[in-house]
Amino acid sequence: MLSCGSSTCVVENGGEIAANAKTPLNVGVYAGASPASARVGFCLEPADFPIGISTSSASVSHALTFGKADAAVAVADTAALSDASATAICNAVTGTDTEASVQAGLEAAERMPHLRGALVVRGGFIGAVGKLPRMLNLKGSADEMLKASLYDVRGPNTVLL
Repeated sequence: MLSCGSSTCVVENGGEIAANAKTPLNVGVYAGASPASARVGFCLEPADFPIGISTSSASVSHALTFGKADAAVAVADTAALSDASATAICNAVTGTDTEASVQAGLEAAERMPHLRGALVVRGGFIGAVGKLPRMLNLKGSADEMLKASLYDVRGPNTVLL
């Protein structure tokens, strides 16, 4: 797409994003009923591209998962790698001790070669490892974030994970 003159290229498929752009792109993280849902995101700068960002969730998606993460976000060079990594990270977030389960997910992410970084959300706990894009503290609700991504073409692009 870039070779044809497009300055922003985003392919999103149910929580997986492949992106390449010449300008910044904001991405919000949806984590279901977690208090962190739609409160955290990333500002992707031109130096971050090309990038793959994927989310796996035990509480949001219909996909089968063996973990308990509300959002396990993996960031890599490609969406294929980030997708597989997010699933494995989510599956590592287990047990009744919420904080310890988030730590287990982060430890699993640290063992994954070629992964840039990961963010894990479960309940009120959030953890991050690796070299993630600049994190954003988002304001508003998940509905407002979704509406901004669909309708506000004047501002920066916002993609809901």
